[in-house]
Amino acid sequence: MRIALFQPDIAGNVGTILRLCACMGVPLDLIEPMGFPWGDRALRRAGMDYTAHIEVARHADWDAFLAVATGRIVLATTRGATRLDEARFLPGDILLFGSEGAGAPPHVHERADARVRVPMRAGLRSLNVAVGAAMVLGEALRQTNGWPPA
Repeated sequence: MRIALFQPDIAGNVGTILRLCACMGVPLDLIEPMGFPWGDRALRRAGMDYTAHIEVARHADWDAFLAVATGRIVLATTRGATRLDEARFLPGDILLFGSEGAGAPPHVHERADARVRVPMRAGLRSLNVAVGAAMVLGEALRQTNGWPPA
């Protein structure tokens, strides 16, 4: 199981997801370009002291990510066809989240092997990407018995 972020806009959300991944033992893929400068200093600031406990892979663009991606790409989207509670996850899945401002473009939707959405009340747009990532990852880990050892 992996989390991938497609062109993230907000460093704070990346930091929160980085911490989530570290605590759950899940690698993180960052698909550039990102909406903020990224480097070792930003990684340390965003990830606090958790960066030593996580595998982070940066990809120059979508094609570079696809060249090394293994497993199903499961896109979390507000336009997803399958509700999170009805989705079925596999241990090798890559849980993909779009950018905060633009979501995922059509070519990413088309490439996804599965699309899921977190059920929400009508009339509300979306959850914060870090909250959505935690919810989707939690359900995926529950289904695959992938929780980290205590």
